[in-house]
Amino acid sequence: MDFWSTRNGRILNVVLVLIGFGLIWEGAVIVFGIKPFLLPAPSRVLADIAAEPLWYGMHTLETLKETALGFLLAVVVGLVMAIGIVFSRFVEQTLYTFLVAINSIPKVAVAPLFIVWFGAGIEPKVAIAFLIAVFPIVIDTVLGLRSVEPDMLDLARSMRGSAMQTLWKIRFPTALPSMFAGMKVGISFAFIGSIVGEFVASQAGLGFVIDSAQPTFDTTRIFAAILLLAVVGTILFYIVELAERAFVPWHVSRRREGTAGPAPQAVH
Repeated sequence: MDFWSTRNGRILNVVLVLIGFGLIWEGAVIVFGIKPFLLPAPSRVLADIAAEPLWYGMHTLETLKETALGFLLAVVVGLVMAIGIVFSRFVEQTLYTFLVAINSIPKVAVAPLFIVWFGAGIEPKVAIAFLIAVFPIVIDTVLGLRSVEPDMLDLARSMRGSAMQTLWKIRFPTALPSMFAGMKVGISFAFIGSIVGEFVASQAGLGFVIDSAQPTFDTTRIFAAILLLAVVGTILFYIVELAERAFVPWHVSRRREGTAGPAPQAVH
């Protein structure tokens, strides 16, 4: 089974499950007479989005922009940090511990500080998205860079390979599966970080939509924003997965799906 048939089959299954869930939800609202301010029917939520598509689209794009910038910054900085941790004992003992300590702090607690430091524009949302996303990227990249077989490193040293050559030709390709695993977690975390920032202070974004609808008990609008968050978050995750398929088609996790030929022979 090739990639597209596998992908189309998965999409069809997801769509059927969502349609079934939506029908059950719609039927429960009608049968039990649930009031819209408690639980709006899916048809009501979709109608609200259809009534103002440009307005919802503007807020969705704002959240998407914040997430993308925070995630890309986390990837670049995370890779640099991971390389420093792997090649420097001092960096490992200082930066690594600092990252663990920072990650243990609830980001909602530091979000107001970012608003004070950077203002109420896009910068604090990007900063929060970056702060949440960078940790899994660093952790998984460090794991991947250290997962090289010792024999491969000995071979590189015997052939007088420099540290940079060993990094890019041996460590980096070996680390790609772990790096993409961290990125798939990171993109979801960056999305959460953007919403956290919008909850604290913003004039645009899906988090702002939810926050502004809460005082008026506009549950339909809240569910509409949540639905868009689910759709956009899923799309972002699968974009990273498609990039993983493009860069790491040889990994063992892809053999079951038939996306690659025979696996390369192990070198002993």
